[in-house]
Amino acid sequence: MSEEFRRVRRRRVNDTVQVVDTMTDVVIGQLSNLSETGMLLIANTPLADDALYQLRFSLRDAPHHTSPIEVGAHLLWQDRTSMPGQTWTGFRFITMLESEMLQLRQWLDSPGGTYE
Repeated sequence: MSEEFRRVRRRRVNDTVQVVDTMTDVVIGQLSNLSETGMLLIANTPLADDALYQLRFSLRDAPHHTSPIEVGAHLLWQDRTSMPGQTWTGFRFITMLESEMLQLRQWLDSPGGTYE
């Protein structure tokens, strides 16, 4: 059994946070966990391997929540879940505004989070 090593901490998303593909304005899934550098998405729509996406989501319980966060993201991997039509999907963030990064960091540092 291999042991995974992560350089940054990931916080589990306890609420339902929908992720929207901003190019199509369609909800593609919901967040499972989130870090400064990427996210695990439970996708409910087919996504292209090794593709670039422009995504939007809102962290409603974030301190000083001001607006949705938009990210440019690279789809790194996909794996089927036990639910038909869903996949675990790993994204790496490529671009994000500094103000949105600050909002994300505040959410990651806020009390009450569960880290993976």
